[in-house]
Amino acid sequence: MNTVEYNLSELRKEIVPYKPKIIAVTKYFGADKLIEAYNDGLREFAENRVQDALEKFGSLPEEIRQNSKFHLIGHLQSNKVKKAVGNFDLIQSIDSLKLACSVSETALQKGIVQKILLQVNNANEEAKSGFAVEDLRQAFPEIIALKGVKVEGLMNIAPIAPENELRCLFKGMQELKTELEKEFSYELKELSMGMSSDYKIALEYGSTMIRIGRKLFT
Repeated sequence: MNTVEYNLSELRKEIVPYKPKIIAVTKYFGADKLIEAYNDGLREFAENRVQDALEKFGSLPEEIRQNSKFHLIGHLQSNKVKKAVGNFDLIQSIDSLKLACSVSETALQKGIVQKILLQVNNANEEAKSGFAVEDLRQAFPEIIALKGVKVEGLMNIAPIAPENELRCLFKGMQELKTELEKEFSYELKELSMGMSSDYKIALEYGSTMIRIGRKLFT
């Protein structure tokens, strides 16, 4: 049994009650590890940088490209929007109304609807991207009205913090999702929360996607 196969087997045992999607984060690992993960049954992969992702994903065998879904989880710069739109099944890191509008406009030019998540910085970390909670509440009706994007849900990146603080942040995301769904009669299917260090806690608060890198590959 190879490393990825073993790690994935252990991870699957832990998440049985919740059944989230496992998003394999390959940013620190080569295409060989991604292929290994695919052969072990994973089908969703994420990268942080547009250019790195396009190069890595583009180097994959045709079968893997056709049967996998690719996510962008890092900050999307405005000058990379044209490259990103249509090349990712899901852009998880839409962090402003301006960026959502740009993605929508580009998608319409390409004749597609781009699936997105709205990134929320509910820890209010200055170094991280994401909507402040109140800003998202105000921008949400405009974003869901855009014709070129489909908002699938919310995403956050929690800080390294004590468990009680993480619980508070994940609970806040769960409540924000419910609030937006009720107020705007709009289904948010996905809640992307939790990484290698905190996914167990995130799952307790409704995470539907966990983004796992080193726990899978090392």
